[in-house]
Amino acid sequence: MNSTRVGNLALSGPAVLFLTVFMIVPLLLMLYVSTLERAPFGGVVWDSHTGVAYEKLLFERDLAGRLSFNSDYIAIFARSFRLAAITTVLTLAVSLPTALYMTTLSRRRAAYILFLVTIPFWTNLLVRNFAWILILRNGGTLDQALQWLGFTKDSLDILYTPLATGIGLTYSFLPFMILPTYVALERVDKRLIEAAFDLGADRLRVLTRIVLPLAMPGILAGAVLVFVPCLGAYVSPELLGGGKSLMIGNLVQAQFGSSRNWPFGAALALVLVAVLLLTLVLSHWVKRRVERPI
Repeated sequence: MNSTRVGNLALSGPAVLFLTVFMIVPLLLMLYVSTLERAPFGGVVWDSHTGVAYEKLLFERDLAGRLSFNSDYIAIFARSFRLAAITTVLTLAVSLPTALYMTTLSRRRAAYILFLVTIPFWTNLLVRNFAWILILRNGGTLDQALQWLGFTKDSLDILYTPLATGIGLTYSFLPFMILPTYVALERVDKRLIEAAFDLGADRLRVLTRIVLPLAMPGILAGAVLVFVPCLGAYVSPELLGGGKSLMIGNLVQAQFGSSRNWPFGAALALVLVAVLLLTLVLSHWVKRRVERPI
């Protein structure tokens, strides 16, 4: 028994060390910084503790020092949640029929489509978003194509809008939804589908009663892989939104950058981490409910 425990500790030791050094310690440092007082010219006063950073999330003080409710940062969090949820739904709407089609192909053709899906990973995210700027800008590829086809006469004015941010986020995180959805659909026992057809079920009923319930764990995993990083996205809102679709990631960067308000930036980052952990716990609970045998 002792040798087994020693072996388990030896195997888990590197992972525990990695998580401690690169996750737990930085989070504790951020927690400590969030409780410090902001220095007059930026940074922090390392020996002065205060709760102003967390107070600023919901309130602001006037010149007389009186507190008043401030909903600006709640609106930014709500916008981030809305864009992350819309992105998750859009990626699922594209990924589900794509993955279903891939399951009907031979393994060689399915592998080829998977290869095409993973091609965007070969290019830096920054470069891909700059490419979307060229596509969505006035007089860009999309604008000229629609005018040439006669669908529009004026410029679309899509760039630097929430729509452009949503397009960039959907494109960036689409592979994260396709891959787990395809794996889950590929694992569905084909004999159950054949039995359902033999018993008189049509295609819609087979899809909703057999295929989707069995593939739901993979779909939930894809939703988490899209929703969680989308909440903290920075590049797409910054480039395609033009600062007009401020999200949590952009707000955190601004506090550590131009504003030099490190305590407030640390508090925002910790709130985001807490929200992400709550999302992961909720998704795990839903996944257990889905996988529970009837």
